[in-house]
Amino acid sequence: MSQKIRVLIVDDQPLIRTGIQTLLLRKGDIDVVGQAASGLEALERVATLDPDVVLMDILMPTMDGVEATRQLTQRGARAAVIILTTVRDDEHILDGLAAGARGYLLKDVDHKVLAEAIRVVASGGALLQPEITAQILPHLRSLAAAPGTVSSGRRDIAERLALLTEREAAILNLLAQGKTNQRSAIGW
Repeated sequence: MSQKIRVLIVDDQPLIRTGIQTLLLRKGDIDVVGQAASGLEALERVATLDPDVVLMDILMPTMDGVEATRQLTQRGARAAVIILTTVRDDEHILDGLAAGARGYLLKDVDHKVLAEAIRVVASGGALLQPEITAQILPHLRSLAAAPGTVSSGRRDIAERLALLTEREAAILNLLAQGKTNQRSAIGW
């Protein structure tokens, strides 16, 4: 068997962390190497544990998940971040993706989908939960339909999208064209 995917779980609720860990430990190819209760603690744990994937909640004390993701990206961390949260508003989704997250899932996701998302991002792909994809598609279509003519009401979204890496922008462009998550992740 090939090497297991090393995962760090970041959530301020101990019961959530333990539940996710219990489910993931049932997967033969995934190893939970640690937990963190805040974004600040996540930065420390990533530095010492070197996980392949970080499951990152958004709303946490000390440092939220979006800022922790941004700092991990700026520091050049090897770990891929999947936002795993109950927060589904456009601003947080776009901020999380702009910060460098390679996945965005809601906590009501099935454990099999979560495990597959971990595998996808660990192998270099990206994955958004279908409901999230459907939610942000109108923003992407409006930007793709009229490049350079973004209205002032959408300027903040355009500015956040400009923070995306070339790879993240390409994946979002594929999603805006109606490609599925799996089809968008293939070939990277």
